[in-house]
Amino acid sequence: MNFDFTFFAQSILLGAGLAMDAFSVSLANGLNEPRMKVRKMCIIAAIFAFFQALMPMIGWVCVHTVVQYFHAFEKLIPWIALGLLGFIGGKMLYEGITQKCEDGECCKVCLTALLVQGVATSIDALSVGFTIAEYGWIEALLAAAIIALVTFIICVVGVYIGTRAGTKLAGKAGILGGSILIFIGFWIFIKSWF
Repeated sequence: MNFDFTFFAQSILLGAGLAMDAFSVSLANGLNEPRMKVRKMCIIAAIFAFFQALMPMIGWVCVHTVVQYFHAFEKLIPWIALGLLGFIGGKMLYEGITQKCEDGECCKVCLTALLVQGVATSIDALSVGFTIAEYGWIEALLAAAIIALVTFIICVVGVYIGTRAGTKLAGKAGILGGSILIFIGFWIFIKSWF
């Protein structure tokens, strides 16, 4: 495999496409916590980038080892994403409705929720392992690293936009953020059928 323009362009476009769900969830997290520090924005983006790189690599390994088992699991991916995002989004929605915000801070996103969001938004990236199946392991790792970098940048932008809009929305940010997560879960689910 040559590391030519096509390889890098394909990896960047693949990263951008995969990062759209993570961007939306990052936006929701920013809406939910308008006074978020830059360090936490980078941690959120790094978690999403990690999972967006990990899942294609797991898919690549599956293609090269246990491909018949992966095909059976592939049908469950939309259900898992719907369940995880629906749960986290429902929790945010409930807390946004029932809790009062103090100083514009509504139910901060904890590490456990971020990890669940990271898995939920990247689980469909497992199938990218089929796309990069012809790559050797070095090419697959480089493609995953490019996907991670693109996802990181897109998610930092998403969180930043969310924090700016969240400051203006104050008390309604948790409701909007939870609704976005539930919508994304349904979107992944519906998208898998068409």
